[in-house]
Amino acid sequence: MSEAPDVATAWLWLLERRPGTRGAMHDELAVVVEAAHAEPCLRELYPFPTHGTLRFLRSAPPWSGSDHDVPSIGYGGPPYKVYSADYDLLGEAATPAEAAALVVSNVPPR
Repeated sequence: MSEAPDVATAWLWLLERRPGTRGAMHDELAVVVEAAHAEPCLRELYPFPTHGTLRFLRSAPPWSGSDHDVPSIGYGGPPYKVYSADYDLLGEAATPAEAAALVVSNVPPR
């Protein structure tokens, strides 16, 4: 499975549920992707589904350690759990939109 080459393509592939895209066939992920994409702050980040979460990375691949400082959303809710970059639970949300807003409020400045 290849990763999208840039942020815009990564979002497009997830929104379209393009076959071969990581997590694209998970219905639970699709609603979280739509809610996260609605947040301008998160649209600037690279969406990366892994291990039941939607992570947000500062750049497209290849990645460095400094790209992994943004919280992530666990899909499969409700509740939707939001985790820090270190996987500490930041909170739970009743909807994907609330979870995305919680991530936005915890994005560290660059």
